[in-house]
Amino acid sequence: MSTLFDPVTAGDLKLANRIVMAPLTRNRSPNAVPLPITATYYAQRASAGLLITEATAITHQGQGYADVPGLYAPEQLEGWRRVTDAVHAKGGKIVVQMWHVGRISHNSLQPGNQAPVAPSAVQANSKTFLIDAEGKGSFVATSVPRALELDELPGIVADYRRAARAAIEAGFDGVELHAANGYLIDQFLRSGSNKRTDAYGGSIENRARLLFEVMDALTDEIGAGRVGIRLSPVTPANDASDDQPQPLFDYVAGKLGGYGLAYVHVIEGATGGPRDYKQGERPFDYAAFKQAYRDAGGKGAWMVNNGYDGKLAEEAVASGDADLVAFGKAYIANPDLVERLRQKAGLNEADKSTFYGGGERGYTDYPTLA
Repeated sequence: MSTLFDPVTAGDLKLANRIVMAPLTRNRSPNAVPLPITATYYAQRASAGLLITEATAITHQGQGYADVPGLYAPEQLEGWRRVTDAVHAKGGKIVVQMWHVGRISHNSLQPGNQAPVAPSAVQANSKTFLIDAEGKGSFVATSVPRALELDELPGIVADYRRAARAAIEAGFDGVELHAANGYLIDQFLRSGSNKRTDAYGGSIENRARLLFEVMDALTDEIGAGRVGIRLSPVTPANDASDDQPQPLFDYVAGKLGGYGLAYVHVIEGATGGPRDYKQGERPFDYAAFKQAYRDAGGKGAWMVNNGYDGKLAEEAVASGDADLVAFGKAYIANPDLVERLRQKAGLNEADKSTFYGGGERGYTDYPTLA
């Protein structure tokens, strides 16, 4: 029977334990460049079996929030190289979460103040985070997007390919495709945001087409064993919706089974909310979702996320329901979370006022047990 603290292999990644630091947007990368303090932040948490970085834009067009990092300019890659070097010096493993926000953006964040792009010109009932000239941050409504033209989609795929190569050159152990939480890939998947009538809209197969074109590019460029994917079958985050999520995501899981991926990262329920949240008439069957992946030959590690504490995580791994468990907010305030879980020690309380933007306070100054 496996425990949280046993080593595990996920594709080409050999991990010291089954505890994962989930992606956590912290808005501390001015001009999309990770600062030296970011290297300190991740290195402090390198005892996790795997670190997944905060969501990182593959292009300027993919940016949706102020002061989030990028993966497309030399100075950004230099910043990330400091991070990967610091994590590896501590014996850790780290992958970058690749992000194109699609419609979850604001004109002021886009090249030339243009409209954000999306599968369809449907504004999201959501907000993004901006920082004004005085350095004050606030949440504002997302802008009205424009629909991507058919001939633009190969360029999006090429952007993902370039970013994956850049990630490896910056020292990352792999990449995670962000296909969750109502961002661009998820917007194409879901009927609530995809109103297209061409080869990328309508049927489940069509709505999933862009996802698999991107997966083809990533796995071809850096090898499937260094690629993971994040999915959120029923989350309403960023106005994501689909009235029939089970057949949609069972189809996605079945197709993913043929790729030889490192892992599949699943947000269960509403991101940061109820684990039993549902869309459509019936509760989502996560066991069937996983089985569809396994039945199709998928051997990647199965990573679960959302609302897990130590006890629930131990049960998930011991039962075989999960190979890896991702922890989010607990990692903000507990850089030594692995040791705290091992000792069943108490956790530091996170200062929510420092989640988005700022400096060292609430970022690198949380105490460890030692």
